[in-house]
Amino acid sequence: MSEKNWERVPIDAQSIDAPLSGAAIFLVGCVVPEETAMSTVCSVLDGLDDVVKTVGFRDLPGRLSCVVGIGRDLWERLGHDKVPRELKPFARIEGPVHTAPSTPGDLLFHIRAERSDLCFEFERLLLASLGDSLRVVDEVFGFRYFDSRDLLGFVDGTANPTGADLPVSSQVGDEDGEFAGGSYVVVQKYLHDLTAWAKIPTPEQEAIIGRTKLDNVEIDDDAAPRKSHKSLATIVDADGIERDILRDNMPFGRPGQGEFGTYFIGYSRHLWVIETMLQRMFVGEPPGAYDRLLDVSTPHTGTTFFAPPRPVLQRLVQAGQKAKSGG
Repeated sequence: MSEKNWERVPIDAQSIDAPLSGAAIFLVGCVVPEETAMSTVCSVLDGLDDVVKTVGFRDLPGRLSCVVGIGRDLWERLGHDKVPRELKPFARIEGPVHTAPSTPGDLLFHIRAERSDLCFEFERLLLASLGDSLRVVDEVFGFRYFDSRDLLGFVDGTANPTGADLPVSSQVGDEDGEFAGGSYVVVQKYLHDLTAWAKIPTPEQEAIIGRTKLDNVEIDDDAAPRKSHKSLATIVDADGIERDILRDNMPFGRPGQGEFGTYFIGYSRHLWVIETMLQRMFVGEPPGAYDRLLDVSTPHTGTTFFAPPRPVLQRLVQAGQKAKSGG
């Protein structure tokens, strides 16, 4: 979209391919079991686009956006007659050394903008509207770190698809036509042991990541006995076609608390692509040769959602409202 258009309107709701931002909030919550909670949630989701406009119009070049992801359990509670073909809860992965946990979450709000105050104000209004109907289980404030680096010092997101490849990789197509334009979303909150990482010589760090640290050049490790993070996270299907995902990872941290991390968020046309990537990282390829990055980077959450396109989100909300009204 041109800069001229940016000056007129905020980004539409459910814009999975919105530009990578300077700030983000990742908010995960569970809808409480009270009967009135579902009605409140449906009402808030129905008016979400208005909240984006209310806050976003204060600074249109700030590019405020929000993508809502819905978990499998909540999808069924809303009473929609169809469910995205691959949608299921995140499955815990037990590797030989490291584990990817599965944690609860009915709703994901991925809030993005060029300014952290826009993200903050949107979240404030959102949570005020939801009230006691949503129990927040995770809340992370992410920021851009220098030239899109993570706190380990490497550029993150280099392998993201661009141009026409972006929607092909990140959005459901005709294979599940009811949900075309939507996306499977997996989130994990990783905490880093920066002290341990700093003790690893830079050449070894580069071998672990699969890229040079200073200039972000890809390292060919096809002949290496132990594959890098880059190679393990590269998925090729049975036909030899590489399957990409859209990553919108963000660093986060609280130095005073000794907390340093990366919030992984992956949007994919097919959930199996991310599942295969995580299996390769935690179990290893071949089994046992797990991703050495996990020795210093530990996941504390793992949740799967589906971000429906805006028309499907509206139908889903209407189904939920109808079910709760007894209609």
